[in-house]
Amino acid sequence: MAKLVRIVIQLPVELKEKLDVLKQQGYTTSGFIRATLERELSKLDLRQESGLRKPVSK
Repeated sequence: MAKLVRIVIQLPVELKEKLDVLKQQGYTTSGFIRATLERELSKLDLRQESGLRKPVSK
């Protein structure tokens, strides 16, 4: 596994309450946030890659 670093963020109470509900269902807050970030950032990567491709001329 890659070296992990810690970040600290502030959340609105409503988001923290939703994370607490997930925690009761067996998710960890860190795991959920990490998975969500990976998914969303990979979507951005795909969008950027497709935007950088040049159309093929025939």
